[in-house]
Amino acid sequence: MSLRTRRHTIALTIFSLVIVILFPLLMVVGSVDIPLREVWAALTGGDVSREAWRVIVVDTRIPSACTAALAGAALSVAGLLLQTTFDNPLAGPSILGVSTGSSLGVAIVMLALGGAGSLVGQSAVLAGALAGAMLIMIILVAMSSLVRSATMLLIVGILIGYLSSSAISLLNFFATQEGVHSYVIWGLGNFYGVSAERLPWFAAIAIVLLALSLLFIKPLNALLLGTRYAENVGVRTIRVRNQLLLLSGALTALVTAACGPIGFIGLVVPHIARLATGTSNHATLLPATILAGAATGLLCALICVLPSQWGVMPVNAITPIIGVPVIIYIILRRRKIFYFN
Repeated sequence: MSLRTRRHTIALTIFSLVIVILFPLLMVVGSVDIPLREVWAALTGGDVSREAWRVIVVDTRIPSACTAALAGAALSVAGLLLQTTFDNPLAGPSILGVSTGSSLGVAIVMLALGGAGSLVGQSAVLAGALAGAMLIMIILVAMSSLVRSATMLLIVGILIGYLSSSAISLLNFFATQEGVHSYVIWGLGNFYGVSAERLPWFAAIAIVLLALSLLFIKPLNALLLGTRYAENVGVRTIRVRNQLLLLSGALTALVTAACGPIGFIGLVVPHIARLATGTSNHATLLPATILAGAATGLLCALICVLPSQWGVMPVNAITPIIGVPVIIYIILRRRKIFYFN
């Protein structure tokens, strides 16, 4: 085994081990102290002293841990696809306005229509988030046929994000105090938005989208070497770019609708995977990003529940603590972020 292959294997193994360690920890740690033997009984279908403990473990902790892992993987892959598509290390799921579009859809539901509580309200929030994200993706794909430059399309996405933010500010200004409070809480992000009943649907969609991303390994590697090279080897760059936009947008929309607009994970994790594997070859980098994203999502979820006496902290209060040092480290090292081997 070559040194390069060994490094790739070690990186993938470490990410996998982190997932294996953190997932069970999230079954034990939480705002409610449950004895370890009771957690094991709840997981294995045994007798639990209190039925409430079984409900907490089975209906809350398992769905939230699965959601954290899948959401982290989805946002990380979306960030990687966008960074390669635009050849920009600072591109992320929120940069094209997809997250802001989802937020606008939720703002319309919560602030203009007043639907936040109850099962019907939660379904409306989910529908609003997906509708907002899909609208932004449709606009971006339409603009992609008019704007040939990837850099200009990136600027268009940023401008669309600003327009969406402006609309959200106006809705907040005219909304009721209760509506603004509900929207602010949603905007802080959490991994508890997917119930046990909805988890199979969320997981199935996320896994299918992640599997689809693996089909783009060769086009992504070609784009990494430049648009002209990609076209010379037969890659239809405009078509592939639109497909990558739709895929990354769908991944972002799914997570934003379920968990709120979670920042930094999609921007930072691809860099963590590159540093760990030492390559930008997507045959290795993409699986590493999936595993690193899942591990990061679980780590954020664990940190959120550690101060149990104060309840669960919002995810967006944690992600910058992890993300900012990584970005600063990359800047200080002044290394070429994209390298292929």
